[in-house]
Amino acid sequence: MSAETKLKEMGLEVPAAVKPVANYVSAVRTGNLVFLSGQGPFRKDGTLITGKVGADLTLEEGYEAARRVALGLLGSLKAEIGDLDKVQRVVKLLGMVNCTPDFTDQPKVINGASDLLVEVFSDAGKHARSAVGMNALPMNISVEIEMIVEVED
Repeated sequence: MSAETKLKEMGLEVPAAVKPVANYVSAVRTGNLVFLSGQGPFRKDGTLITGKVGADLTLEEGYEAARRVALGLLGSLKAEIGDLDKVQRVVKLLGMVNCTPDFTDQPKVINGASDLLVEVFSDAGKHARSAVGMNALPMNISVEIEMIVEVED
């Protein structure tokens, strides 16, 4: 089953690629690897999910924010390669969580993205990952994630 079909069955829609907010590009392809710039979580209405996990957002809300980031990353990836079925493997995620100093469940927050990628790509969605806490993130976003993906020629 195609990645887009799986997403539709899950009731999810891949959003259009987000335009960069500074002097960088959303994706760089070198050989069969696509490096996706860090993105924040957008609601369906286009507004950002902001605030610190552990103060303004619960763990569960952080998880959902990370899931929204993964959808956005798939939108940028699709814009770069044209078809999500060209994904051979999700290689690596770097997940950053805007959180309070005493919050220590960053891996559980970033699972929102990881779980979605495995649901969509099965074993090819399993990836190496880092999940870290941050004192602040741009525009006070709650989560930022970068992704590296291996794609077909």
